Amino acid sequence: MITRSAFRPAWWLPGPHLQTLYPSLFRPRRAPSLSRERIELPDGDFVDLDWTRQTDGMVVLILHGLEGSLDSHYNAGLLSALAQDGHTAALMYFRGRSGEPNRLPRGYHSGDTGDLDFVMQRVRQHHPNRNIAVIGYSLGGNVLLKWLGEQGRAAAPVTAVTVSVPFDLNSAARQLERGMSQIYQNHLLDKLRISVKAKAKLHPMPFPTERLAELQTFRQFDHAITAPLHGFDGVDDYYEQSSCKQFLKHIAIPTLMLQARDDPFLPESALPDAADLGNQVTLELSRRGGHVGYVSGWNPLQPGYWSEHRILQHLSAFR
Repeated sequence: MITRSAFRPAWWLPGPHLQTLYPSLFRPRRAPSLSRERIELPDGDFVDLDWTRQTDGMVVLILHGLEGSLDSHYNAGLLSALAQDGHTAALMYFRGRSGEPNRLPRGYHSGDTGDLDFVMQRVRQHHPNRNIAVIGYSLGGNVLLKWLGEQGRAAAPVTAVTVSVPFDLNSAARQLERGMSQIYQNHLLDKLRISVKAKAKLHPMPFPTERLAELQTFRQFDHAITAPLHGFDGVDDYYEQSSCKQFLKHIAIPTLMLQARDDPFLPESALPDAADLGNQVTLELSRRGGHVGYVSGWNPLQPGYWSEHRILQHLSAFR
């Protein structure tokens, strides 16, 4: 089902780029008190989770976007909102994103559902009588939707929400090569190059680090680095296997996808249509909102972050 969003953008942040950039640049990061859990993975690597205090509410797992961390405005904001609403929340860091390098040459990628599956088994074991929800942002949303499609009726969560997902990775990569969207590509590639250089001190990389500046687009980077590190036969194979759009019709739990038509990370033509969606999946579209933006409010001194309010509203039906 495709529905129309109630989101109304702040008048003082017109257009997709101001909506995208404002919270990233200016939103204070105010995470609640957190405790860290390390989960050892079957292949000898690890992932870390940062937990809020234990409550009687739902258990909510958060998946961040590309090169995300606790410093990402949406992670800190949602952790605080969930804790205030009485939920037990955890931010799951993908490999290498918790402030400590992971042990293996490989890292994480848009279609890597194995770690999420292993972590979810652990969460379910530790909270057998609690309702579990998962929230995924951007790349994390792609991972979540792909995993839910793979799991079908066996999925452990009672519900899921995604925000600003790159449903078709090739279309997203091409979009980020155009116009002002290149500013996001350049910023993220800079962060990825730093990560690769740090990893190269511990493990051989499939591409010479002294030539990383030659990789000027996501397609080039994913072909030279991501695909060979994770067993794909080039960038097209990686994008084809990892894009979540093809998995949406197999999702069997209530899933809400918040998406803006003007998202500068994805062309509107790449959005799913009704035929792509399973019966339990709702695509809630807004005309505006940018990428993980959704800033609302009339007073520039008191901005609102609408997606967090919408997530809490959605979860209230599953407590």
